[in-house]
Amino acid sequence: MKRAVKRGLSLLCVCAVWHGAALAQLADPTRPPPEARLTAADLADVPPTPAGPQLQSVLIGSNGRQVAVIDGQTVRKGEKINGAVLVDVRKNQVVLQKGKNKQVLTLFPDDAKNDAKKAAH
Repeated sequence: MKRAVKRGLSLLCVCAVWHGAALAQLADPTRPPPEARLTAADLADVPPTPAGPQLQSVLIGSNGRQVAVIDGQTVRKGEKINGAVLVDVRKNQVVLQKGKNKQVLTLFPDDAKNDAKKAAH
């Protein structure tokens, strides 16, 4: 009988240790993501967020309808956003005009910079 009790206790201990090890491998769902724990030095490697309006989408309909989504706002050609008029809508970019100043917004600004570099070489 003592032998059976010892065996049972041993088995119980092994199961408890195994269960604890299995739980240790589970991720804590309430733990913040790794990005939230970045230090100031880590943030130096992160590219800065571009200033100014951001073009998020372009829609050019077959019926001539031209729409852009800029900073989450839907703007049709000829309408204003932040005091600037949407004067041109193209496949990957739009042109805003405020007075005499024109600003070109591209869907993929990094790709546009890379294309300009390739064209220069």
